[in-house]
Amino acid sequence: MYPQLLAHIKRYVQLTEQEEQLLCDNLELINLKKKQFLLEPGKHCKGNYFVLKGCLRLYIVNNKLNEQILQFGLENWWIADQDSLLNKQPSSCYIQAIAESELVLLTEHNRQLLFEKVPKLETYFLIMMQKSFVASQRRIGFIFNMNDEERYRHFAKLFPDFLQRVPQYMLASYLGFTPQFMSRLRAKKI
Repeated sequence: MYPQLLAHIKRYVQLTEQEEQLLCDNLELINLKKKQFLLEPGKHCKGNYFVLKGCLRLYIVNNKLNEQILQFGLENWWIADQDSLLNKQPSSCYIQAIAESELVLLTEHNRQLLFEKVPKLETYFLIMMQKSFVASQRRIGFIFNMNDEERYRHFAKLFPDFLQRVPQYMLASYLGFTPQFMSRLRAKKI
């Protein structure tokens, strides 16, 4: 059983004991070492990953060969290349462990089977996708409407603990500015 995942699901939908067992029977535990890749470009994303412990990043390498972080995955967050899953195509992204991590994999095949047997899980994943979409919209809004310093301050206010968990160059990539600018901001003790 995966009590952490089940507790997260219970925040949105209520499953019976039998439904919980069926879900758990269709999950796979994955352990990653720091800097280990879960996904690389050209490979198909296997499914959705729930982070039990650790921290991951989903990123692309842009035309200038710079890493651009699109998403982080912390405890109780889902992470996956949804484009690869939905369109059944090779990924253009990397998913890499920033720290030693423990994940639960729900393969796309098993997810579809579970949706037929446990329709409440489809509701849960719809809510998770909506929450993810809203977070992406907000992030894009912040990038367009705030300057770099405002964006950093806003993020630091919303997620103060997160600042201690990821390297500063990764945070700079996620927020859309250079590591050098991040160093200047940190030097100002913002």
